[in-house]
Amino acid sequence: MKFKILLALVFANLMQAQKFYFPKTATTDSVILEKQIPELALKVITEHQSSKNKPKSNVTFLDNLFRLQLAAKDYKNSIASLTDYRKEYADHNMAGNKSLAYEIYGMAKLMEKDKKISFPNALQTAFTTKYESLSDPLIAKIGTILDGDVKDYKKSLKTALAKQKDKDSIDYASALALCKNYVNYKTYSSIKPQIMLLFKAKEQEKFIIDTKNLTLKNGTKLTITIVRKKENTSPLPVILTNNIYAGELADAGMGKRAAVYNYVGAVVNTRGKRDSNDPNNPFEDEAQDLYEVIDWVSKQTWSNGKVGMIGGSYLGFSQWAAAKKLHPALKTIVPQVAVGIGIDYPAQNNVFMSYMMQWIRYVTNNKLTDEATFTNYPKWDSINTAWYKSGKSFRTLDSISGKPNKIFQRWLNHPGYDKYWQKMVPYKKDFAKINIPVLTTTGYYDADQIGALYYYKQHHQYNKNPNHYLVIGPYDHAGAQSYGYNYVYGTGSTLIDPVARISIDELAFSWFDYILKDGKKPELLKDKVNFQIMSSNTWKHVPSLDKMHSSTLKFYLQNHKEGSSVFKKPQTEQFTQQNIDFKDRNPKYLYHKVSKQDSVYVTNSVHFESEVLDRDIILSGNLSGVFNVSINKKDFDPSTALYQVQPDGKTFLLSTHLTRASFAKDNSKRQLLKPGKKEEIPIKNSLFMSKKIEKGSKLVLVVGVNKSKNWQVNYGSGKDVSDETIKDSGEPLEIKWYNDSYVEIPVYND
Repeated sequence: MKFKILLALVFANLMQAQKFYFPKTATTDSVILEKQIPELALKVITEHQSSKNKPKSNVTFLDNLFRLQLAAKDYKNSIASLTDYRKEYADHNMAGNKSLAYEIYGMAKLMEKDKKISFPNALQTAFTTKYESLSDPLIAKIGTILDGDVKDYKKSLKTALAKQKDKDSIDYASALALCKNYVNYKTYSSIKPQIMLLFKAKEQEKFIIDTKNLTLKNGTKLTITIVRKKENTSPLPVILTNNIYAGELADAGMGKRAAVYNYVGAVVNTRGKRDSNDPNNPFEDEAQDLYEVIDWVSKQTWSNGKVGMIGGSYLGFSQWAAAKKLHPALKTIVPQVAVGIGIDYPAQNNVFMSYMMQWIRYVTNNKLTDEATFTNYPKWDSINTAWYKSGKSFRTLDSISGKPNKIFQRWLNHPGYDKYWQKMVPYKKDFAKINIPVLTTTGYYDADQIGALYYYKQHHQYNKNPNHYLVIGPYDHAGAQSYGYNYVYGTGSTLIDPVARISIDELAFSWFDYILKDGKKPELLKDKVNFQIMSSNTWKHVPSLDKMHSSTLKFYLQNHKEGSSVFKKPQTEQFTQQNIDFKDRNPKYLYHKVSKQDSVYVTNSVHFESEVLDRDIILSGNLSGVFNVSINKKDFDPSTALYQVQPDGKTFLLSTHLTRASFAKDNSKRQLLKPGKKEEIPIKNSLFMSKKIEKGSKLVLVVGVNKSKNWQVNYGSGKDVSDETIKDSGEPLEIKWYNDSYVEIPVYND
């Protein structure tokens, strides 16, 4: 009993050590707050640097540190920590403009103190000094970085202070958050609007930026922004971007990205954005509108008649839409992380995602983008949770989120890849007519990888000899349209190989020089498919996707036992049974321990472990195979995840797959399963990965059923899944995963 009391006292003391004095008056008196924040920040810095609080990610540690030092008015060290943060974030100064506003503010505060000059004068000097030190590609993107939302920062600060009402102490996590919120508000409220005027003046010295409206033949009005370097007076090729994420600074920034590489940058907004009063129906009009836009830009005096296109995500999709009806002036496209409309968004392999509602509101709530609503992640999590807990149909998600939405409902009316989706981009034989050079970039962690590779595969399937290059590496959705970070997306502690830390922008504009200016082909493009093998520090170059691997390993749904192998077909038929109760909306989160160091998430899943590998292998490509199953319903949504358990015991996620069983054979035609019958479900369109799997590792395969607030819930009644409710769930789903099912792992032999 005494021992328990002692432990409790020790724990209480440890908890107390995490508390800092912070007077309640500071929450309502700005003068007191101004005095208390630096003192609080100094205490938080000490705790932040301690072993118990130091984040695993050095990137996160440095990001927090420079902000805390700024709050503590330690401007010199803050600037030094910010420099270290950028180096840790990305090599080759590719992140040299990241968090630029904080650096300029810190520089100005130092000058104000050391040179005894007014803050406005110091700010002007600091801005000019920093601006002139940046390379043109970094300058092109600083507009949106400098344009912080002061009102939003003020609101966040008030919220953080409100949590401290009537309290005289603050815990570590709350203190860290409060200091960061304070720095955001203090920085941007101090430098705006002066810094935006300084930025505009510098911009006008260097660029000619012209925004106007285009009226198409059908009366549609679109806003277009043209950007040129002042020094470029002769006609140049035009690099066009179609942008739904409209905004003066965003559009100009995209135009400047092309201008700094000595092109004319043209950025056209989609219908309903900026000055356009036309209906905003995302994805539906690009294939029609862009032909006329390309025609117009190709005939202007500043154009030499050659047009290329660039952009990522929706902007990548737009290029394929433009290629559906190819204008003669369009000489090349560089679709980056391109949305595969109807393929991977708003449904992945025919399973609609809850995120679609968040995105629709983001781009349709006003003429620009609704950043405040979109980035209110707690709100969207609560909306998705409320829908999931309610057991209502997926169709009610729009109403639960605030109000009915026609676009959301229209998309749900097309659960298969039908003509509605097909008309938006090239379809089958349309790809045979696309004979212009194409450069596709995507990443192993790109949310639209499936879409990007869909276009690549379709182009090669229907065109006999497409001039289409692919670059794929350890990049996420942002990285594969900008630059490779030093760390694997989502881990913050796993370094990517140095050779993978490249500028995607540099690659893209080297490509444009090659195609549009008869320049040299980019060094990286040694063959049609260029992929980086993680953990090997090498790029490989092969003529086609199927050459990314030279053999396969079949991982059967059985656990390794002494004398047997998951890589050998079982001699006798057996199955693993799984039951899923869709009525249970409060499941326990289950984890399977795969080593002393780590575990994998197995809620609603079953798992299978391989033996320890006795040699290195290179997994390269995407998972395929077949699930042989029988269920007691007409449909379900199987999910798959493949992990490497590294020799040190830590896990590494290699690939995932989610599909709707009834669409797995044909994504345009639903074929319901027969209850009680053993059926084959093919595994297609899983995520690509290329990574060296070291000797001493083992593989863990997790297969199961999607039952999540992040996706539709398929109750298996056979009705349209969007219309099903929890009342349609009936008896729990019973699945028999037969052991002759296998996941085929692609292996590259050098």
